[in-house]
Amino acid sequence: MRDLFIGLFDKLVGVFVILLCIGVLAGTAGALLAPAPNGGLLPALAVFVIGSIYAILMGGMMYLFLGVYHNTKRTAEAIEELARR
Repeated sequence: MRDLFIGLFDKLVGVFVILLCIGVLAGTAGALLAPAPNGGLLPALAVFVIGSIYAILMGGMMYLFLGVYHNTKRTAEAIEELARR
């Protein structure tokens, strides 16, 4: 059952990262098409850069947490194998 939840979380992280990227692109388009005082090329570029950094950091942290889980699981299996010998 635990593996089911970890697998679902892995898929959920992938969907979340894709949604973050789509959100950054939509925010950039919105900032680019906004009226002159609040929009334009510079605000759109700022939204794109800051949003991209945020998406990379959040996605990276979530994948890092999943990697720690998988490495811990492999280490525990390797130790159990050594204990059996």
